[in-house]
Amino acid sequence: MRNIITLQPSLFEDYKFMDIQFPKPQYLGAKYIHSDWIAKHIPENSNVILDAFSGSQSIGFLCKKLGKTVISNDFLLFNSEIGKALIENKNTILTYDDINILFSPNSDTNKYNLMEYLFSDLFFIREETRFLDAFRSNVDFLEDDYKKALAFSVINRAMTRKVTMGHFAHTQALVYASNPERIKRNRSLRRPIKDIFLELFVEYNNAVFDNGTDCVAYNENIFDLLPSLSDVDVAYFDPPYCNSHADYQGFYHLLETYTNYWKDKEFINGTKRYSPKKESGFDTKKDIINSFKRLFKLSEKIPYWLISYNDRSYPSIETLIELISPYRKVSVERKIYQAGRGGKGSVAGSSEILIICKP
Repeated sequence: MRNIITLQPSLFEDYKFMDIQFPKPQYLGAKYIHSDWIAKHIPENSNVILDAFSGSQSIGFLCKKLGKTVISNDFLLFNSEIGKALIENKNTILTYDDINILFSPNSDTNKYNLMEYLFSDLFFIREETRFLDAFRSNVDFLEDDYKKALAFSVINRAMTRKVTMGHFAHTQALVYASNPERIKRNRSLRRPIKDIFLELFVEYNNAVFDNGTDCVAYNENIFDLLPSLSDVDVAYFDPPYCNSHADYQGFYHLLETYTNYWKDKEFINGTKRYSPKKESGFDTKKDIINSFKRLFKLSEKIPYWLISYNDRSYPSIETLIELISPYRKVSVERKIYQAGRGGKGSVAGSSEILIICKP
């Protein structure tokens, strides 16, 4: 008698979303390039994953593709809008009717003039800042929050595509945009933001899917969110790397200003960064040890933790392991950077660290 092997449907379920592509980020320290490596350490029997410092949302998106229920969180609004658009959102996309609304003339030039006032002739020419103000004035005319989140996600990505190095911590954007050699390397420096948006929105629409679970995206300080959560199987922590290169609020201040559309902030230095910056607790040496202690204490009921880190950051790996050891068994995986990729201390010769914490 032949042995009959029955394949369980779940074997296929794990892979059915894997062809869906995350829109490639241009984000300092994004874990997009490490996603396959990190995925190997996510317990197969886990169901609910907390991506506590979600940033570009690439790891939360990976977990969504794996069929997990994802709780995404970032305390910067422009990041959490990506989470709402691509993690929480199941089936809402932007249509050309929506784009006609977004590309309409400015609905209130007295209220929506912040980009022209702050950033003309700094990062963009005046024509582009007027377009951005008009676009922002029309976002609220979209019919639901997922369309709005997609609109923010795509326009913010278009702005980083438009600027050399993809961030706003320098004042050379327009100088670079007139340099033929730089234009050869990045033709978007000379393209209208509107055209970049029209190219990108298709990628973002194609990344919207329903994995059969109820994922959610938050815009909270993680210390406020953790006490409200229950039944989380794995927490993925990718906090700012203290004492390394990337200062996310400094590098991406324009995107946070634009998404919030602040008019009651002080805007300082040559890049017109908002002030004061939001406090994460993980940016300065004076705060970070206590912040890690608090983070681990609040996560005590979550069985598995995965922590991304860099060996150039403060505190040292050894100190961090000491802080974790009262709660979890610890092992460390390491990837050495062969070349600097920018952000989060990822210079040539440094190591990307994944700290695996088990019950």
